[in-house]
Amino acid sequence: MRRGGWRDDEYYGTETPSVVVAKVCGPKVKSSDKNKKKITYSVADEYHGLSLDKKDITLSELNACERLLEYTKDASDEEIIESEIAELKMTLDLLP
Repeated sequence: MRRGGWRDDEYYGTETPSVVVAKVCGPKVKSSDKNKKKITYSVADEYHGLSLDKKDITLSELNACERLLEYTKDASDEEIIESEIAELKMTLDLLP
């Protein structure tokens, strides 16, 4: 079994690294402040930034958000992540 963000070929068809990490940033206190929360992304391996195109980056962001959603406990964070996933899927549909 591989570790470090690599997926197995048998289950996913290709071997792609998880190069993007997603985080929810913003105030925690009030539910009215949930509009101020944002999803931020950071690239785990800097050398991948030179070889990725827009579609690869968007796919990596989508995978990072799906991983983040699995570990989220806060309902307002779940809403934000789900809306971000919907936006990323729409972006992928529009990319050539």
